[in-house]
Amino acid sequence: IQGGLKFWKQHARTLRRAQKQYGVPPEIIVALIGVETQYGKRMGTYRTIDALTTLAFKYPPRADFFRSELEQYLLLARAQDFNLLEVQGSYAGALGIPQFMPSSYRKYAVDFDHDGKIDLLHDPIDAIGSVANYLKQYGWTGGQPVALRGRLGDGVRKVSESGAHSAREWAAVGVVADHKVRSNAKARLIDFTLPDGKETWLAFDNFRVITRYNNSDFYAMSVYQLAEALRKARHPLIAG
Repeated sequence: IQGGLKFWKQHARTLRRAQKQYGVPPEIIVALIGVETQYGKRMGTYRTIDALTTLAFKYPPRADFFRSELEQYLLLARAQDFNLLEVQGSYAGALGIPQFMPSSYRKYAVDFDHDGKIDLLHDPIDAIGSVANYLKQYGWTGGQPVALRGRLGDGVRKVSESGAHSAREWAAVGVVADHKVRSNAKARLIDFTLPDGKETWLAFDNFRVITRYNNSDFYAMSVYQLAEALRKARHPLIAG
């Protein structure tokens, strides 16, 4: 959290601009970068060309995906004019401050500091704009909730896996959000097992958008809860 607050303070103007342009709150952008690379401090130590070629030809379950990413990486290296034998990233080939896969780098990265070059490997300003653009392109809606704790009524015995329903429909079967929300806002009901029991949450469409970055409810909840902690720490008087 302290690292996130420092990053937020350092890039406050850029984060405000990203929110204005894409509708994504600063705390979400900061939290996502924090979860991915500790705000650019840990971007991976695997040589990207090695990671992608290994997965492309030695990992049959997802060989087609990683062969495509390898192709995208070669095209990216040519377009960005960097040495493809030197770049390091994650064990799966994700790159830079926001850990974009090569295809996402080519499709969603933006030159947010307008210096004529898109650089997610070194430039936090480009990383901030690119994360916001990525989320926006996958459907982020500004001003809408991400997730809210849900209270289960006495008649609800288990969490439904039946997909997204409106808050009104959930309330009708005994599931109520702990904060007021539009009655037609749609959400999935998800739960997390903790040492002292279970937490139940209503996960709205913006939560789904975060899972497009990493297809895991655990991941999306980690980003969201870090974002909330950052928001409350930065704006304690208005963080109710």
